[in-house]
Amino acid sequence: QVQVVESGGGLVQAGGSLRLSCAVSGRIFSNHAMGWFRQTPGKEREFVAAISWSGGSTYYEDSVKGRFTISRDNAKNTVYLQMNSLKPGDTAVYYCATSMYNDANRRHEYEYADWGQGTQVTVSS
Repeated sequence: QVQVVESGGGLVQAGGSLRLSCAVSGRIFSNHAMGWFRQTPGKEREFVAAISWSGGSTYYEDSVKGRFTISRDNAKNTVYLQMNSLKPGDTAVYYCATSMYNDANRRHEYEYADWGQGTQVTVSS
């Protein structure tokens, strides 16, 4: 059984930083690209960032480019999302997911197989 567990969310002031982590078990982690999504109440879940199986390529939503960095450690079966210069508009529940593909150019939910329960990020103004 595949388990995806996010951590690292919390409350931060605008301009601050947070680092999210996502640990995966039950799947050969290094075979799959990984992605981060986020969702606010009343809205659909939206793509944030993705990273290829090797970590060699990444893909970001335009609104987070230059502020967020996705990375992975295949030895630890973990993917990270470093979030800097946070804005109130970044407030959301952040989800990690395993892609059904090994490249990073995947931004649709149906391209991802296993999802975590999410971690809340709240940015105060």
